[in-house]
Amino acid sequence: MGEWQPLRRSSQRFQEIDLLRASAIVFMVIFHAVYDLHEFAGAAVDYRAPFWFILGKTSALLFILLSGLSSGLSTSPVRRGLNVLLYGMGVTLVTYLVMKEEYVRFGILHFLGTAMILSPFFRRLSSRLLGVITVLIAFLGFWFKTLTVQTSFLLPLGLMYEGFSSIDYYPLFPYLAVTIIGILIYRHFYAQGTGINWRLPGWVQWLSRNSLGIYLIHQPILLLLLYLSKHL
Repeated sequence: MGEWQPLRRSSQRFQEIDLLRASAIVFMVIFHAVYDLHEFAGAAVDYRAPFWFILGKTSALLFILLSGLSSGLSTSPVRRGLNVLLYGMGVTLVTYLVMKEEYVRFGILHFLGTAMILSPFFRRLSSRLLGVITVLIAFLGFWFKTLTVQTSFLLPLGLMYEGFSSIDYYPLFPYLAVTIIGILIYRHFYAQGTGINWRLPGWVQWLSRNSLGIYLIHQPILLLLLYLSKHL
């Protein structure tokens, strides 16, 4: 207990974090463009192929890792988490109206919002205990995938009912393990305010700072472009 120390604030931005977050949002936009081309335009490209699958999963894992790391850089992770969770609920509503059975119950935004809310608790635990919890969460998450339950209320934990399907599903188990790894990275490499002094292009920093907004609007824009390409 008590190992976490707040960051010494300065005007410095951690350029490598901006680069990773910008990369994550670019990867996600590319993956969703491929998904849309397959599902809505009938293009002969399979988003489930290994390359595209890995690209999409890498994007999500980067966002999850960075959410844990960035929790140490934020003065209000709970408030930010509630905001992200609210956006996730909006995604649930929209996808329910459009996609019915495969709508998003607990997607990446639901996960990130919940992880941000939980991060102050995790930050107060010792590194050794966090390591044990990480292994336990990962083990339980993979075990839960072998089980089925009779209720949808346990979906956030990774326990699915028979026939469950969703276009976006990131349960707390096992993905909280990645969040905690991010917290540990912050603690051991960033808590003293050190980082790699890179000079990134302005557009990379812009992508990083606006990644949430880009995530929220990129799908409607992609679908609009597909619609215009088919009807013009």
